[in-house]
Amino acid sequence: MEYFVNCNTSTLAPYTTPLDRTKAAHLYRRLGFSASVEIIDQAVTQNAGTLVDNLINQAVAMPPTPAPAWADWNNSNYPADDDQARQVRRTQLEEWRLTYTNALLDNNLRDRMSFFWSNHFVTEIDVYDCNSFLYHYINCLQRNSLGNFRTFVSEIGLTDAMLYYLDGVYNNGNNPNENYARELYELFTLGEGNGYTEEDIIETAKALSGYVERGEIGCSPVAYDATRHDAGSKTILGQTGNWGYDDVINILFQQRPNEIAEFICRKLYEFFVHPDSKDDMGNAQAIIDGMANTFIANDFEIAPVLSQLFRSQHFFDDNAIGVIIKSPYDMYLNTLKETSFAYTDTTLSEINNYSRLLGQEMFDPFDVAGWQRDRTWINTNFIIGRWLTIETILETFYQNNNEQFRAFGLSLTGNDGLTSNNPDIIARPIIDFVLPKGLLDEGEYDKAFAVFRSDVDLTYYEGGNDETWTLATWMTAPFQVYLLLQYLARQPEFQLK
Repeated sequence: MEYFVNCNTSTLAPYTTPLDRTKAAHLYRRLGFSASVEIIDQAVTQNAGTLVDNLINQAVAMPPTPAPAWADWNNSNYPADDDQARQVRRTQLEEWRLTYTNALLDNNLRDRMSFFWSNHFVTEIDVYDCNSFLYHYINCLQRNSLGNFRTFVSEIGLTDAMLYYLDGVYNNGNNPNENYARELYELFTLGEGNGYTEEDIIETAKALSGYVERGEIGCSPVAYDATRHDAGSKTILGQTGNWGYDDVINILFQQRPNEIAEFICRKLYEFFVHPDSKDDMGNAQAIIDGMANTFIANDFEIAPVLSQLFRSQHFFDDNAIGVIIKSPYDMYLNTLKETSFAYTDTTLSEINNYSRLLGQEMFDPFDVAGWQRDRTWINTNFIIGRWLTIETILETFYQNNNEQFRAFGLSLTGNDGLTSNNPDIIARPIIDFVLPKGLLDEGEYDKAFAVFRSDVDLTYYEGGNDETWTLATWMTAPFQVYLLLQYLARQPEFQLK
């Protein structure tokens, strides 16, 4: 895989050129898990600012995923038999994975962001092992995904999933546990070693104590017990007082606004624009500084920062396209969205399983630091796994309904698909849509064209027989599109977005 240096020198000034298909597809691949040919083509010629505003407004207004029947269950709601209880839990978890996978497919920016935050405010279902906690954690991510970051930090720390995952429930005032206090600064708001000391962590842990009342029944919500809170004086980030949970959040945002804004905006930049924000070939730092200024000026509201970034020349610069390695979920869900091939919950269950095998298990990041993304998705084992699994998915689609491959080709080729007997003219727009910036050079296109021509006799392409090849009419055309997609799925460019 080529190493992409960040050479993007464009600014945060608005991008005003009407969108073409490449730029529109770029927007949908980054703001969601891509989109159908129809939706992307509807965006062509639109103004980027208008489209971005619509997508952000849609995300902000979207209600959270409805609560499942078991959203507030505790252990008493499960069968007394342990084996039966485990089976019910597994069934619930699988259903919720399918529900959330559908949300990733259907909800564009809202659940692109909730998934992003699940890898920032990390928890692992394997650690806290309670489905109702998981539901309320995802609900918190969805409600706050484009909201106020200060509110988000405050709410996420009191979710039962987080209180169990980072040992908040074991943070007794008489015996403070520093785990959450450390990650609050190091991973969630400031960055490692940035603007806090070990003493701040110790004092913060005391202030966060008291959420230790767990009830007699397992999997029941955590409650605050004032008798377990450290009521003494604490000094946090230079401020001294008898601080509690809310005070910690207020002090943090009052005393370290610049550090928080820089840390979060850099993370957003690296996720949405380019994984390398510290290269001096471009002006990433100036972009991050501009985003951070907007973040602070808007009292840590997330949506204005994303609006500024997504509407910018920097976001739509050619150097920002095709430079991020797809996560497993990007790879599979992009394929589903872009082809519009018919899928079922079985397909989504397979995708969840394949993603787990490739290092991205839903609701279970690798550790508290989360999936490190980008180049960590590509190694010898993972790349072979990516090839084999996407090929299996495409093969299933073909076996279920091969004509949908012809329909996909026709959706991209327009009138050429109905009339042209030149297979290269048909293959090129398919290639250029599936790959964010096409293939490397004409030699690579020629290889792909040869795959697409398949074993159709040359005379049918030349119109020398009674029959002339066209995508719309030729019997084996769906198989040719299938062969081309299988070939493209093994190209380096397919791994990028």
